[in-house]
Amino acid sequence: MMSVPGDRSATPAAFPQPAPVSGTLLGFDFGARRIGVAVGETSTRIASPLGAIVESATEARLRAIDALVHEWKPAAFVVGLPRHSDGAEHEVAKLAQKFGRRLAARYGAPVVYVDETLTSATAEAELRGSRTRATREGDVDALAAALILQSYLDEPEAHGRPAA
Repeated sequence: MMSVPGDRSATPAAFPQPAPVSGTLLGFDFGARRIGVAVGETSTRIASPLGAIVESATEARLRAIDALVHEWKPAAFVVGLPRHSDGAEHEVAKLAQKFGRRLAARYGAPVVYVDETLTSATAEAELRGSRTRATREGDVDALAAALILQSYLDEPEAHGRPAA
């Protein structure tokens, strides 16, 4: 069975999730080298890429996220949970879950985990199709974050509820 971006069958049962949130959301495509970031609003159900955090040190990454949280004041976070195309957990999934727990603890806002299978590939294809020049570093990550967040905004109840 092939997964598609936003496939809700991969939402981990280990994450008890309360009711969907409303307001501004920040979405993340967590990676070892970069973190793609997007912003969305539950009232408009539109997600937009913001950019990528290219810092490698955890504290530097958190300072960048601090600035985003200060600017956007999100009601919740949406974090992509990577899986292999066969549905098996990706090695980055545990790091993405740890990242989500840090967000929840640091900012006191709930986190929703969304299957991000194929979002980077979809983002790369979309960027290739829309540009004549090479993409900038981080463009794929930012667009992948927007795809992850958009999948939540399209069907918030299908992705479970935010983990506190």
